[in-house]
Parts: sequence; C-alpha cells; structure tokens
Amino acid sequence: MKIAFFDTKPYDKQSFEQYASDDLKFKFFETKLNIDTADLARGCDVVCIFVNDTADAAVIDKLYDLGVKVLALRCAGYNNVDVKHAYGKIHVVHVPAYSPYAVAEHTMAMLLTSIRRIHKAYIRTKDFNFSLSGLTGFDLYGKTVGVIGTGKIGRVFIDICRGFGMKVLAYDKFPTENTPCEYVELDRLFAESDIISLHCPLTAETHHIIDEKSINKMKKGVVILNTSRGALIDADALLEGIKSRKIGAACLDVYEEESDIFFEDFSGHIVDDDTLARLISMPNVIVTSHQAFLTEEALGNIAETTISNIKEILENGCSQNELCYHCGNTTNCKAQRLGKCF
Repeated sequence: MKIAFFDTKPYDKQSFEQYASDDLKFKFFETKLNIDTADLARGCDVVCIFVNDTADAAVIDKLYDLGVKVLALRCAGYNNVDVKHAYGKIHVVHVPAYSPYAVAEHTMAMLLTSIRRIHKAYIRTKDFNFSLSGLTGFDLYGKTVGVIGTGKIGRVFIDICRGFGMKVLAYDKFPTENTPCEYVELDRLFAESDIISLHCPLTAETHHIIDEKSINKMKKGVVILNTSRGALIDADALLEGIKSRKIGAACLDVYEEESDIFFEDFSGHIVDDDTLARLISMPNVIVTSHQAFLTEEALGNIAETTISNIKEILENGCSQNELCYHCGNTTNCKAQRLGKCF
C-alpha cells in the first residue's frame, strides 16, 4: 500500500513515519494537492491531505483515473472536498475527533492573551519596560459567552468557560442533550454575548455567519474568536467592525483566504492580501496561523486514526469515519457507516 501525503510539514512526517513498513510506504510532498499536482499521486493507492488542499470534482476525477482508492483527510473539516462527486469513485475518510482539548484550549489561550494584553506585556518587558499603561483588561467572570457550534470542541470550550464563571449561550442546528448551556436563536446570541466563539463546520449555511448584518446586532465591544474555519467570517466586514469600534477585539486562528499564506514563512516578503495585512496591523487583533490543533497529543491521534481509517477501508471496505453524502439519509443509505458505502 502506497500513500501520497500532500501539504506535508516536518511534524507530519514525524507523526506518520512510525507507521511505515514493508507493506505501508509513504511519499511526502510539500506541495498542496490541486489539479496541477494531482499527478504526483501516480502509483499510489491512497492520497492524504490537509485543510488547504483542493479535492474538487476535477481533482477527484484525476485521482480516480490514476487508480487512487482512498482520500484520507488528516483533519476533521472537509469543506475542501467534493464529497458528493467522490461517491462511487473514491472513499473519503476524516479524523472527526483528534483532540477537542487542543483547539478549545488554544481558543481560551487567545482570548486570555487578548483581553489581558499578555502579548503586549511580553514585548514590553523584553525591552525592560515595566509600565502598566494601556494594559488594563477585564474579568471573564460573569461575562456572557456565545458559542456557535456545540460539537466536541464547542462542548469542551463551554466547560472551560464555565470554569471561569461565565454564562454560556449556545446555538447549534442540532442541539446536544446535557450540554451545560442555554440554547438560543442566533439573534439573541449576537445581542447578549460579550464574547462570541465559532466552533461549527463550514457549510453553505454557515458561510459568513459573521457578516455586516450579524455584526450590527452585536454588543459594542464584543470579542470574536474563530478557531474553526476562516470563511465563517466575512473578513472585510470584520475589519469594518473593528474600525468602527463595534468589535472590541478579534482572535483568529483561521482566515478566509489562508490557503496560500498560512503554514508558510513570508517574513521578509510583502503579503498581497490587504485585508489580512490590515487585520494584523490592528492593536486589538491576534492572528495565529491555524495552529490550534498543534499539540503532541493531537498529532499522535491524527496519525493513528488516519492510518486506521485507511486500513479499514482497504481491508474491510468500510470505516466509521467515512464521509458519504448519503449517510444520515435513511431513504438512500443502507450502510449508515456500518457497511460499504459503495
């Protein structure tokens, strides 16, 4: 079995190489998967991709023609894959829960860094400047946090927020029972939340869930957190909200147009994305480069689950972590993730 890894970084190799054997051979490519690079997978049974690779209809057809049987995502989100087009051609698997704690903890770390000005204090003290001027923050205790998306990561973040004594409002199209929060409609969440954190998948319905219209419904000074998918937020609307002082702060681990920027070193270069450049220049904006998942535990779980997914599909024809647009539809799907999708 040969697996081609795209958009590979050193930490990917370190996590996966321990699974290499005479029966399991890896090819690592630094380039991202797209229609121009798909031919690199020639001779491979499996292609393994990450969040900024492209697996649209054209790429899927190309991989299918090359004999690729499985497309394995080493992440949870799959908005970059045309799952419907893949049906009947290539099996698609993902890692639904590698470490919800990693992402939730990073979200809280960014929030605390922002509101307590830790990043600014760190820079000052490096220059032996111990002034406290301009470093006043605010307590989280008693504040209202609005959590959009209460999957595994969202629920862990809710638990963390409750540990700080915060009131939690939540919105999810499919509420989870026994979640310690009050489920409300989006308009109320926008109106009452001091802090809003996004933990939902990117779909046609959630695309730009934060836009000019929703920002106008928010409290003045609201803090917005996004460690999920960049396109959940209209970046231009966010920038205008910050400039107008409607938004008090923003903490972003993802960005709508990140695919050609994040995970790369552009120090010493001019970045062409004016919106991102202006966001980073704002004193109340913190941007990290899609690193919320990056813990030793998460990397280990990603590698273990990805290899397990691949072996299950190739040996048994099915996997609990297969992505199939039929699954969940009792009319069309007989497998229900318990048997072969096709």
